[in-house]
Formats: sequence, C-alpha cells, structure tokens
Amino acid sequence: MNSYRDLLVWKAAMELAVACYSITKAFPNSEVYGMTSQIRRSAASIAANIAEGHGRESTGAFIQFLRVAQGSLKELETHLILSGQVGLANETELSPLLTKAEDIGKMLRAMVRSLQQKIS
Repeated sequence: MNSYRDLLVWKAAMELAVACYSITKAFPNSEVYGMTSQIRRSAASIAANIAEGHGRESTGAFIQFLRVAQGSLKELETHLILSGQVGLANETELSPLLTKAEDIGKMLRAMVRSLQQKIS
C-alpha cells in the first residue's frame, strides 16, 4: 500500500465527511458556530487522523491515530444523534450517516486489531 488514500476506511471516512457537510448546509445560520461546526470538524477529523497516522513511521503511532479517529467518530455520532433530538435533522437524513459511522467504526477496530497483531 502506497498511500492512505488507498485505505478503504479512509475512503469511507471521506464519504461520511462529505455527507455531513451536505446535511449541515440545511441547518439554521444560528448553528454555524454550534452544531454545524461540531459535526463538520469531528467528521473531517476521522479521515485526517487516519491519514496522519498512516504518515507516521511506526505502527504504534498509526494505531494511536486510529484510536483518535475512533474517538472523533464517536463524537460525530453523538452530534448527529443530538441534532436529530433537537430537530435540526430528521431520522431519514441521519439513519444512513449513522449506519456509515457504524461501518467505519468496525473497520477501524479491525484495523487496530490487525496492526496490534503485527507488533505483538
């Protein structure tokens, strides 16, 4: 593998980030520094941490960045759920995003386990 851009988990995280930018376009202007910003930042952080970790020259560092990406993913899921509960988005919009987030979480966990086996 030559690049983080070859990783399926990075590609999926990028797709999720794009979808999050799209859904938040419909949020009210009063949320631009609130929920809109939080969703966009946490979504972008997932792919960014995967890329940054891949760029490190040690497996241990990569694992640590994948764990940070997992944290950003959980943060994103929380913001998405909250946005539904406060009426910024509806279930039809949120369900596919949360499903994709769950899939990415599984991919990240599998990748961490695989990398841990290599260094054990």
